[in-house]
Amino acid sequence: MHQKLLSIIVPVYNEQEVIDETFRRLSEVFKDYFMKVEYIFINDGSKDNTYFKLGQIAKNNPEVRIINFARNFGHQIAITAGMDYAKGDAVVIIDADLQDPPEVILQMVEKWQEGYEVVYGKRLQREGETFFKKFTAKMFYRFLDRMTDVKLPVDVGDFRLIDRKVCDAMKGLPERSRYVRGLVSWVGFKQTSVEYKREKRFAGETKYPLKKMIKLAGDGIFSFSYKPLKLATFTGMIISAFSFIYLIVVLVQKFIKNDVASGWASSMAVSLFFNGVMLIVLGIMGEYVGRIYEEVKARPLYIIGELIGFPDNNDEEKDNKNKKVN
Repeated sequence: MHQKLLSIIVPVYNEQEVIDETFRRLSEVFKDYFMKVEYIFINDGSKDNTYFKLGQIAKNNPEVRIINFARNFGHQIAITAGMDYAKGDAVVIIDADLQDPPEVILQMVEKWQEGYEVVYGKRLQREGETFFKKFTAKMFYRFLDRMTDVKLPVDVGDFRLIDRKVCDAMKGLPERSRYVRGLVSWVGFKQTSVEYKREKRFAGETKYPLKKMIKLAGDGIFSFSYKPLKLATFTGMIISAFSFIYLIVVLVQKFIKNDVASGWASSMAVSLFFNGVMLIVLGIMGEYVGRIYEEVKARPLYIIGELIGFPDNNDEEKDNKNKKVN
């Protein structure tokens, strides 16, 4: 009887302080497990000793595979590369910082065995995070859910288990500004959640500062919703209506009261406000145009510098991945 394989995908960027403990916790969970397990670490252009430590782990553990990017391509692209190379009947995505407890994966596998094809981790609590980050994350998930036509679960990150058929479907999605958790919801299939408490980061610093959080939020909104464009159209109509009304007011002042100069301050205030709104509208349109530009260039999502621990034909497979346009 075929023994099923579980692929654990771990994107890694400058995690030298935590990577040994991450593998220890993961391997402890799956020691003597009923499924075969492979661990796929994606080194996303780390600048510290992460690469060296991963090499030591792979040297001593034949079930470990390493995808070493040629440079930093980003967290969502690293997840995508892991899914491209995963061979498992089920695939688990988990970050290296141990905020998402590896032990929860066992509950996900149980749900998968019950017939669910996507099992995502739902955060009940978020330990070790600032009030600002908790509040903005809470608001963002609810805002994104209202903005999109696809039902996106709230308080859910990338920590999840997906079935092989879901992983294969994800490989056919070509966009470059990727929001993986949104794409998983978009493909559908039978989905459920496992609730857990998110722990404090084991060591090191967060790899998602405010700038990256804003970019990820933008990818989520602009990749799954046209409502910002509809809002821009609606705003333009409102501005046009107000401008027409104000034009009538100016004409009345000119030809009836002969008193145009008296409204100079208010005119300037209104003009600056409307110009600001128009710049925001143009910025929204520019976001969509920029994404079209990225798609048209059709560059590969990532370039691999080295593969470690994978089966034979690594060089040929690496060539195919580097050339793929998806």
